[in-house]
Amino acid sequence: MKVWKKIAAMTMALGMVASLAACGNNSSDKQEGDDSGLKTVESGKLHMSTNAQFPPYEMTTDDGGFEGIDVEIAQAIAEKLGLELVVDDMGFDAALTAAQTGQSDMVMAGVTVNEERLEVMDFSESYATGVQVIIVKEDSPIQTVDDLANADMIGTQKATTGYIYCSDTPENGGYGEDHVTAYDSGALAVMALVNGQVDAVVIDNEPAKAFVAANEGLKILDTEFAVEDYAIGVAKGNTQLLDAINGALKELIADGTVQSIVDKYIVAE
Repeated sequence: MKVWKKIAAMTMALGMVASLAACGNNSSDKQEGDDSGLKTVESGKLHMSTNAQFPPYEMTTDDGGFEGIDVEIAQAIAEKLGLELVVDDMGFDAALTAAQTGQSDMVMAGVTVNEERLEVMDFSESYATGVQVIIVKEDSPIQTVDDLANADMIGTQKATTGYIYCSDTPENGGYGEDHVTAYDSGALAVMALVNGQVDAVVIDNEPAKAFVAANEGLKILDTEFAVEDYAIGVAKGNTQLLDAINGALKELIADGTVQSIVDKYIVAE
């Protein structure tokens, strides 16, 4: 499938970004320096924009707080930098824009590096691997990735790589915009599948498991749609912040903190 060529190119781009480690400087009037000299949106705090509807990476708690892999890794990074983490919950597209424009310091929302995002953002080194899969009804004629070409309508979450891949032209390995509907959240895309408005949903594997478990009559196809690396996005050109994040992330990976957080939420099969 042609989409795999695109994924390979994006993976190479991610490697280049990780080695360059460069990010965007925020010129917002709200921006101030803390005691360490690191400039953030709000002095002494690290604002993380996210979309807390992406279990197990970010989700809300019963008391209105936030939890998940990204939230705990962000908390660990903030502690390394001597800052207080602030989680700003919004739509996925808005979360990306907030980091791009300096309204937040960074975005963590299961964000995959791709060519379009590289033009407007800089990214940390990867901290986790994500697998995109296909959700269908149990009696669906769609049984493989190749069968997806026969779907009348595919559901995705707005602004995600799943949407980008699927809405691309058939010549580039996609299915065309006319055959893809983008929803504000993965949950809404899955509900559209349940209601028969779409034939399949392309989404990351871990949230897919949660959605299938919560909705009887759905299943995840055995074949993977795409394999991607997750990274932390920041405004383009803010080298100081990106270097600080990468330094903290490197230590957290080396001492096993990142892996222990991932293992807490994703049980090995």
